[in-house]
Amino acid sequence: MITVTELSLSFGERILFKDVNLKFTPGNCYGVIGANGAGKSTFLNILSGETEHDKGDVSVSTGERMAVLRQDHFAFEKYSAMETAIMGYGKLYAVQKEREAIYAKEDFTEADGMKASELEADFAELGGWEAESQAGQLLSGLGLDEEDHGKLMADLDESKKVRVLLAQALFGNPDLLLLDEPTNGLDLESITWLEEFLINFPNTVIVVSHDRHFLNAVCTHICDIDFGRISLYSGNYDFWYQMSQMLQRQAKDQQKKNEDKARELKEFIQRFASNAAKSRQATSRKKVLEKLDLDNVVVTSRRFPFVGFKPEREIGNNVLRIEKLRVELENPGGEALSQEITFTVNKNDKIALVGAEHLAKTSLFDALAGVSKPALGDYYWGQTTAFSYFPKENSSFFNSDLSITDWLKQYSADQDDTYVRSFLGRMLFSGDEALKPVNVLSGGEKVRCMLAKMMLSGANVLILDEPTNHLDLEAITALNDGLIAFPGVLLFNSHDHEFVGSVANRIIEIVPGNIPGGIIDRMMPFDEYLADEQVKGLRAEAYHHVERLRI
Repeated sequence: MITVTELSLSFGERILFKDVNLKFTPGNCYGVIGANGAGKSTFLNILSGETEHDKGDVSVSTGERMAVLRQDHFAFEKYSAMETAIMGYGKLYAVQKEREAIYAKEDFTEADGMKASELEADFAELGGWEAESQAGQLLSGLGLDEEDHGKLMADLDESKKVRVLLAQALFGNPDLLLLDEPTNGLDLESITWLEEFLINFPNTVIVVSHDRHFLNAVCTHICDIDFGRISLYSGNYDFWYQMSQMLQRQAKDQQKKNEDKARELKEFIQRFASNAAKSRQATSRKKVLEKLDLDNVVVTSRRFPFVGFKPEREIGNNVLRIEKLRVELENPGGEALSQEITFTVNKNDKIALVGAEHLAKTSLFDALAGVSKPALGDYYWGQTTAFSYFPKENSSFFNSDLSITDWLKQYSADQDDTYVRSFLGRMLFSGDEALKPVNVLSGGEKVRCMLAKMMLSGANVLILDEPTNHLDLEAITALNDGLIAFPGVLLFNSHDHEFVGSVANRIIEIVPGNIPGGIIDRMMPFDEYLADEQVKGLRAEAYHHVERLRI
């Protein structure tokens, strides 16, 4: 159990937390949410002892072990994935290494034998004999093939390192588990596996995440950071959201009532302040007015962008035809693989491309957008189509010192400042923020700029490659709503389960093997696709050479 008492932290004049009192108890999973910069990661660092606080106390129950998801992906380069995972249980790992060292001695003494006996008892008590099996299950569940378990961390790519560090945090059944964005870098099946693991985890979990489906699946409580306070709510993210909307409406209604009352009091005072017969009443009402604290009604510090795509022309029946287009596939073995895909896009389609073949999805989008040329095959856009592309990697768009306003003008037929800045305002770039040079923008700010560019395009086809990366929950929700309302055609890819499930009406998975057209193609919502037995059979056939199936 973790108890937080009167916790406060400030950076200069900025108050991050003030007089926070919370208790985190076993058997519960606490989701920490808040706007970008609210202090979510800082709060986890305070709980883990990595960051000092100004005032108050953080206490952990005696004897309880805390595990933290580490963000330094290069700290374990000389260790294998298996050993790195086992390091998550520091006490067991220390006993294991000491045990190995003593048995490696050439001059094994009687004292060494006694020490070895003690270590064997400790090793067994700490679960050492089951350690490799348990670590292997964690690594496999998080998407690492068995052949990767013995590889050095230095030989694994970034996405696999992330998974090993997550396995390290989960290993050994810690009493307290602190996870900062644990779904980053995971595919959808690994996220589902992690959800099941945390649902069944018997101890205390505190997690920061921007994944709404994940928060809904695992959280029993929500800790909302806003205005330096941390408010605790029972229930998952959806329950918190509905509750917060109700509280905001109540606060706004109360504020309007106060403003109406203040206006009436001011009018009365002005009319009767100089009237001797009414002066007592005027004085009394002035005191009432002074007690009305109109500035104390705080709704939220969150800022919600507005995302709305308006096509300049209606799309016709002929949208896009793809014929034997060759795309590259990701392959752990290193040899080049490819797949030829064929399908037709219809005028009402909102297509989510899912699956383990992330490189294939990106190479398809790049080809369709004209960024690259396919090695084989072709595609045909309909005459009425006009597309706008959101690439996964956008840094090349921001290699200049142009202001955000001047940058966006490059993509606008109307060069009027007011017109262009109205789109930036929707993306929360107002006032001097719209004059910042684009080469200093954060990842989330760059994404919002790219979305403003797309809104200006008037396109009736949108292609988006993982658009929710770097966005906070408010921006993801706004983009989600904007795409649901979009009347044109969508082709997109995302690891956000809620995003895919609420937007897509058609699911396409690029798969290896001899599946006709190189894809599994179903006109159905995402959750139905995941549950469809025929789809599962096709995937099993396509991935027959892989030990585990990935979504």
